Amino acid sequence: MAALINIDSFSSDFYKILRQCLNSKNVEDSLNNITETVVEILGDKSAHLRPGGLKQGEKQYAVSAIVLVSYDKKKNIFFAQQNFPKEQNRMAIPIDHGHPGHVVRTKEALLLSNTDDYEDFRQILKTSKMGSSIYAPLIWKGEIVGQLICGAQARKTYREIDLEYLKIFADLAVILWNAYDGPAILKELVDEK
Repeated sequence: MAALINIDSFSSDFYKILRQCLNSKNVEDSLNNITETVVEILGDKSAHLRPGGLKQGEKQYAVSAIVLVSYDKKKNIFFAQQNFPKEQNRMAIPIDHGHPGHVVRTKEALLLSNTDDYEDFRQILKTSKMGSSIYAPLIWKGEIVGQLICGAQARKTYREIDLEYLKIFADLAVILWNAYDGPAILKELVDEK
C-alpha cells in the first residue's frame, strides 16, 4: 500500500503554500500555487506501476486547474492550469459538460478513481484521457463559483484521502479568488474567448 500524505508535514506545507498565495501579485499567480501543489502532493505516486494502471502507450502524468463558472453561467472556464496542452490554455466548455458539469449541478465533490468504470466520462484534454480524477467545488455564500480539479493518466491514482485534501485546497482557492477580486476579472475571461 502506498504511503498516505503525512499530516504533520501537510500542516507546515499548507502554511507555506498559504503564505506564497498571499504574497502573489495577482489572482492567477495565487491560484497557480494551489494547482501546482495539488499536482505535486496528491495521488498515489506508484499507481502507474500496478498492473492495469496504464494502458499500452500511456505515460503517467497529472494535471490540475481551477475551473470557473463563467459570468453568464453558460461555461466552465479553465484557469491556473498545470500540465495542460498550450492550445487549451483558458479553454471553455459548456457548463453541463462531463463531470465538471456534474459538480456544478450538485455542488458536491467527486472522486473517479478509475474513469474506465464510468461510461459517461468525457475526455477534455486533446492529448489524452485521464484514468483517475477528483473534483472539489469552490463554494462562496452558498453558490458554486467553480471547482478545483486534478486528473492523472494512471487509473486509481486518486483515493478518498486525496479528495479530502483537495477540498481543503478548494476552500483556500475560493477565499483567495475573492481576496484578489477574482470576480472582477471573470467577465474578461469570457470576453477574451
